[in-house]
Amino acid sequence: MKPEVKKYQAIVGGKPLTIETGTLAEQAGGAASVSLGDSEIFAAATMSDNVKEDMNFFPLTVNYEARLYAGGTIPGSFFRREGRPGEKATLIARLTDRPIRPLFPKDLMNPVQVIAYAFSADDNPLDVLVVNATSVALTISDVPWDGPIGAVRVGRVDGEFVINPTFEEIEESDLDLVMAASRDAVLMVESFSDEVSEETIVEAIDHGHQSIQPFIDVQEQMAEELGKEKRDYPSFSVSEDLKAEVKKRALVPVNEILEKGYEKVEMKEAIGTLKSELVEAIAADDESLADDVKDAFEEVYKEAIRERILEIGKRPDGRGYNDVRPVWCEVNTSPRPHGSGLFTRGKTQVMNFTTLGTPRDAKIVDNLSPEESKRYMHHYNFPPFCVGEVRFLRGAGRREIGHGVLAERALLPVIPPEEEFPYTIRLVSEVLSSNGSSSMASVCGSTLSLMDTGVPIQAPVAGVAMGLVKDGDRYAILTDIQGLEDHLGDMDFKVAGTENGITALQMDIKLKGLSSELMSEALAQAKEARSVIMGKMLETIDAPRPELKNHVPRMEAVKIPVDKIGAVIGSGGETIRNIQDETGAKLDIDDDGIVFIATADGESAREAREWVERLTATPEVGRIYTGKVVGVKNFGAFVEIMPGNDGLVHISQLDTRHIRSVSDVVSRGDEITVMVTNIGRDGKIRLSRKAVLKGWTLEEAQKNDRKR
Repeated sequence: MKPEVKKYQAIVGGKPLTIETGTLAEQAGGAASVSLGDSEIFAAATMSDNVKEDMNFFPLTVNYEARLYAGGTIPGSFFRREGRPGEKATLIARLTDRPIRPLFPKDLMNPVQVIAYAFSADDNPLDVLVVNATSVALTISDVPWDGPIGAVRVGRVDGEFVINPTFEEIEESDLDLVMAASRDAVLMVESFSDEVSEETIVEAIDHGHQSIQPFIDVQEQMAEELGKEKRDYPSFSVSEDLKAEVKKRALVPVNEILEKGYEKVEMKEAIGTLKSELVEAIAADDESLADDVKDAFEEVYKEAIRERILEIGKRPDGRGYNDVRPVWCEVNTSPRPHGSGLFTRGKTQVMNFTTLGTPRDAKIVDNLSPEESKRYMHHYNFPPFCVGEVRFLRGAGRREIGHGVLAERALLPVIPPEEEFPYTIRLVSEVLSSNGSSSMASVCGSTLSLMDTGVPIQAPVAGVAMGLVKDGDRYAILTDIQGLEDHLGDMDFKVAGTENGITALQMDIKLKGLSSELMSEALAQAKEARSVIMGKMLETIDAPRPELKNHVPRMEAVKIPVDKIGAVIGSGGETIRNIQDETGAKLDIDDDGIVFIATADGESAREAREWVERLTATPEVGRIYTGKVVGVKNFGAFVEIMPGNDGLVHISQLDTRHIRSVSDVVSRGDEITVMVTNIGRDGKIRLSRKAVLKGWTLEEAQKNDRKR
């Protein structure tokens, strides 16, 4: 017998979010589907009892699978089935992980897994639905979790905020902000925009937070009516007595080390030595205590750093709250890449390279969004040596993909449109050293590299990561956080933008939320820091180079009428092959009539462009053309003045003298010069050779032809 479906609905931003549960995945800890329009996401959350005794972190896994059947398409791979998650699916999984993770109990070490599928997809983006479906599944499940939360996308069209805009509305919007929040506070924000102000960002977040409330209400109702009882779990926490013992022995020496203001490597060595000595002293007679001593020491270390920041305003490296680490930059660091830029801030260093390609180098996108290709890409690499470690190289992971897209979207608003700069653009950021905020260093390095290449970006972009230490009513907002402050702090708030406004923002909170007042303060502090960093960058290169380097391929774009595309391609592609063989250029033609011409030198580009223009030109009355005779009749000759366009030269207009036969003057295959004297409504072209021989004006030629 089919179980009864439980159906709920919440109005979010004037649109109904429909929730269903009770019929699917009965053996999961909790399962539900959330729909908006014809887009539907299913999510299941489950907790395992298999806990490893030596586990020292919470093993949460979030997986999202973009099933292409949801959009009525078959995968394009050889096997015609979905493979490993693509870039978009990986980003959605990360987006979901970030707001739910802080709400699990701190002493929970049981593995928890969330799996989400797209069951149906229309013109509504799926990412916020994945977060919402996950929240519902966890809320009604037996998994210990301090939810619910809600997620929305906020756009701005014609100055008005739009909640959960469609893909079409996003195209018209100057803001694309996704946020997740609990009842009282914001947990996660990810925003990409066209240089909008800090005030607009805060207003959008407040507007989105208000719109989430009905969805929170419904989830709380579901928890009361059908939610499962939360399961017990073994608590992995250190005893209070051991904590007190470790604190008594470690607090003073830890503060003595912190007082020295060491850099990352020296700090790591000093703290590591102290921890080893402490473990040896306390756990010498009982090795089973070693891990607990280490955990207790980490708590003391964290508490000492946070207290120094809050009480005396001193950060681990001795900086004040608003100080940016020393910055230095270089460009043109390598001879053969099309452009390169090196950005160094403290111990974080990123080398960025730019490569320009043809339209055929664009990335083909195969997912459930309307995007079919990308002509601008950013790839981010984080090798183990950049943090002094040794590990296997396994390709780009979730972190690399997420940081790369963040840097990519930060610069997207300033990338010139294809009509102005018809290149495919690929940026690669190589992190050579990392001590916090390598993604924002990638933004800065990308700007330098693009300007070194000669890409006419609309404005330079700089980025900075902000942090937060909060204890009750006491708090400190930290500019340009290093790795230790990110690890032990309460917030990682990355902000990128131009001098005119914010282009990208990503906020992750380890607390159970952040107020809009604190967010406004952090944004204002970040704006000052971006200005300082930008000044250092512009000292190195203050504008894009006026010309591309000699070894960079040249690219031109020619707009032709769509109905002339066939003339350029020719029968079986013969014409376009001839152009490429004769000029050495490579041609790509878009469906909208843009012809991209890629060459190694300017002369080849000129020849190819002229050829295309000849093939696609439209005859003009009064212009003089040299054409080939393609037909001879008793009453005149037909002359092809351009490919696909021929006209009639009446026998009376063939010569200045009276002639008895057309063949007395021209034969098939001859080239003659003629003037276009008229183009009829039916498209028929009237030509005159006599007008050229006489040197007549158009009016004189037309008058003479009418007499005849």
